[in-house]
Amino acid sequence: MRRCGDERSFPLYVHLGAHRTGTSSFQMMLAANAGTLRGAGYDLGYPGRDDIPGGTLRLRLPSPRNVAETDSRFIPACRDAFAQLRTGAPAGLILSEENIPGRMLHFRKGQFYPAAPYRLRTLLQAGGPVTRAVLVVRAYTDLYISAWRKRAEDNASPPFQEAAGKLLRMDGGWPRLAQEVIDTLAPQAFVVLEYGARGRSVDLLHRLVPETAQLPLEEPARVMNLSATDAALEALQRLYAEGRELPRAEWQRIVTAHRADTTPRGLSKFTARQHRILSAHYREDLDRLGAMPGLTLIRAPQP
Repeated sequence: MRRCGDERSFPLYVHLGAHRTGTSSFQMMLAANAGTLRGAGYDLGYPGRDDIPGGTLRLRLPSPRNVAETDSRFIPACRDAFAQLRTGAPAGLILSEENIPGRMLHFRKGQFYPAAPYRLRTLLQAGGPVTRAVLVVRAYTDLYISAWRKRAEDNASPPFQEAAGKLLRMDGGWPRLAQEVIDTLAPQAFVVLEYGARGRSVDLLHRLVPETAQLPLEEPARVMNLSATDAALEALQRLYAEGRELPRAEWQRIVTAHRADTTPRGLSKFTARQHRILSAHYREDLDRLGAMPGLTLIRAPQP
């Protein structure tokens, strides 16, 4: 284990997510290939959500309500986390954590990763310079729907249309987040790619760490983050409305029990007008990303 202060001698590769773009599958791929990657000289850091083997990363990063404690509390805690990950592996550290920019719960308030600058600065101060960074972006329509559905799995959630107004007036978006990554982390290379261009998890790793293309890596056998059907979400929301609090194993059992019922019930659907507005916004933001210095944008193939 190397103590902080040595980190500037070792490359740092950061996968920033984002949410709902296959991050758990990417982390499962790191777990499945951990022996090969460590044998090639890499340290690995990823959380153990969804029972991913070997996931020990616990980055404590500031939220909007406690950014004043960034220097006194969060940077020291993150330095300790990095010290636990780094063994002095010569090829560097591969880090994957979709919560680095922030959490999805702020979407319902109309805020797009509001504490990202503080969280990114914490990462930089704790982990040292970033060699390469990758961010996978998704269309706002799909991102917001997926985020609402994910939260509705284990929380009482208001009807989707009650949140739609805030989602349409979201403060911020992908270009602002990308600019914050460039301004704060200043990675030597920064790749932003659309979800439709993500490919396999191994392909995404090659974008992040090109040298791994020479390694015999495999996709994980386990499929991660299977989405709940409308039937499952209806059943869960009825229980939450009754005041029930369900442990993870219980709500996952309900999700599994309703997996075969794929009948759409319109639980999370934008109106045609709302969809047009958000789709146009996303196209404009892609063009902005494509024109930004400091990053490489990889677009999805057009149908």
